[in-house]
Amino acid sequence: MEVKIGVQHANRELVLESEQTPEEVQSAVSEALTGETGLLTLTDEKGRRVIVPADRLAYVEIGETAIRKVGFGAV
Repeated sequence: MEVKIGVQHANRELVLESEQTPEEVQSAVSEALTGETGLLTLTDEKGRRVIVPADRLAYVEIGETAIRKVGFGAV
């Protein structure tokens, strides 16, 4: 699943592919905003962690992975 994270005062958004469910990502965002640590921590599909300070979050967009078409019919 694709997750886009907007960070305040940054020109580009963070985009990662995660194996977490939309509910798990939403729960992680809620915990980051209300919890003690103040950090949003997500793991991408390659096992890398992305950590963003919760007070710098502009938005989090949770979406489904687009299926890539292969071949001449994909145009």
